[in-house]
Amino acid sequence: MTEYDAIVVGSGMSGGWSAKELAEQGLKVLVLERGPKIEPSKDYADFVSPWDKPNLDQIPEDEVKEHYPIQYKGVRYAMRNSTKHFWVKDSEHPYDTPKDKPYEWLRGYHTGGRSLLWSRQSYRLGPQDFEANKKDGHGTDWPIRYSDLEPWYDYVEKFAGVAGNKDGLEQLPDGVFQPAFDLTCAEQAFKTNLEKNFPTRNVIQARVAHLTKPTEEQMALGRGPCQVRNHCNRGCSFGAYFSSNHATLPAAMRTGNCTIVNNAIVQSVEYDAERQRVSGVKVIDANTNKVTTYTARLVFLNASTIATSMILLQSKSETFPNGLANSSDQVGRNLMDHVSGAGASGEFEGFDDEYYYGRRPGGIYIPRYANITEQDKPYLRGFGFQGGGNRSGWTGNRPGIGEDFKTANRKPGTWRVGIYAFGEVLPNPNNRVTLHKTKTDQWGLPIAHIDCVMGENEKIMMREAQKDAYEMLKAAGAVNINKGPDAEVNLTAPGNRIHEMGTARMGRDPKTSVLNEWCQAHDVPNLFITDGACMPSGGCQNPSITYMALSARAASHAVKLFKEGVI
Repeated sequence: MTEYDAIVVGSGMSGGWSAKELAEQGLKVLVLERGPKIEPSKDYADFVSPWDKPNLDQIPEDEVKEHYPIQYKGVRYAMRNSTKHFWVKDSEHPYDTPKDKPYEWLRGYHTGGRSLLWSRQSYRLGPQDFEANKKDGHGTDWPIRYSDLEPWYDYVEKFAGVAGNKDGLEQLPDGVFQPAFDLTCAEQAFKTNLEKNFPTRNVIQARVAHLTKPTEEQMALGRGPCQVRNHCNRGCSFGAYFSSNHATLPAAMRTGNCTIVNNAIVQSVEYDAERQRVSGVKVIDANTNKVTTYTARLVFLNASTIATSMILLQSKSETFPNGLANSSDQVGRNLMDHVSGAGASGEFEGFDDEYYYGRRPGGIYIPRYANITEQDKPYLRGFGFQGGGNRSGWTGNRPGIGEDFKTANRKPGTWRVGIYAFGEVLPNPNNRVTLHKTKTDQWGLPIAHIDCVMGENEKIMMREAQKDAYEMLKAAGAVNINKGPDAEVNLTAPGNRIHEMGTARMGRDPKTSVLNEWCQAHDVPNLFITDGACMPSGGCQNPSITYMALSARAASHAVKLFKEGVI
């Protein structure tokens, strides 16, 4: 079968949601995934013990240099020999950047995409984030406000499962939460002392997409509660953290309306000039190079920010010589990430008789205060701090042998709290993705040329965030504080935070944006884009829960138009 009601390109964070919502509303849905199928029983490594594997499950250095130099640099904490298949081989998926503008494109091609790889931090954007572009003039105004997305945040949080606490902060709205993970004693001391010395700042439990009290619907999908093992980057056989593979895709498949085709690399989205609609998607089989065209009345692009913009730019026609839905010349522009590099950690004394249970998947979060509860900053917008506090030295799973090793594993070290900033990056039309003019990949498609840098505002912000981190730890009673290298020297390269956004932004004016308030292309009414590409700005919060809410909202609107015969 090559004809469907709807085609969803991508099976990750947003693609899974698009597929679920469309299929549950009765549409026949095809999901196109460029990578192979993932089978948890075979592909997950959450029960692998490193000491049972050669080289303690480490990837040989020569293999890293040849195949994974970018991926390993960005996510070495998550890459082992048993998990390397969750990340692309850089040698097989090249891209191009100017020599003086490095970009770290971290990604995985397989069913579920990066929903298997994220850190599960789940924070809503606040009212200020939807208004920032209009107020300070950077980027284009969001065509929606927080109130438009609020019920959809509720909807996706209830299904996905987010552990958190209701904190009553306007800039970081509360959500539909399952019980939060407790703070450790050092974190509680840090919170108490910090909030006493800085009344305009708050320390809260991290909000993470992990089940702590599963609902009947979640259990019906085979999901169970978090086991507090923190081996999440190996895959979770319990289905405790949210991923497409354990939540949205099974929900879509149980309707009987969803088909998934793997190893399907999109060559182009086909445009029917007479009907002024897209008519389908042309794909290349990754293994055989066979070309197939699937047709549908509705197309959702959820390939991830850079890949989605490349698909649009590749989809040229007489109507759209510069790429599909690109009459505004905004496709590929305004590429954003979050910026990091600032932080500090320090020891907390007086808790030698205390420890904690398990290894939580989240610690603490300090919501944005800059230009919210504190003004007169030398930069625009702001940042939040992620971090946590635990005891060092007693891990119980380190390799070793002999009496000294055993003794060391019986003696916990000092308590330490660390906090690390994630800051907002201003939209900049010169930060962009284009198609390389001469270089192609192994399937004959142009590779990406990524031209993106952190701006002066980001540099100043991280410099100030590092000062704040040190001052907060000191005021909270920390000793032996380590603030690391200078934040500007340690500034993360774009892409490093794995939160790429922009390149097909929403907006009110078709002349300056690609999508309307429903994530629907201004130029092509049956084309929707709900991955990170649609974002007009990024806030400083981890964006995945926003992608989910935008996808569910857009799919609901698309179904309405579909059933009315408008598309």
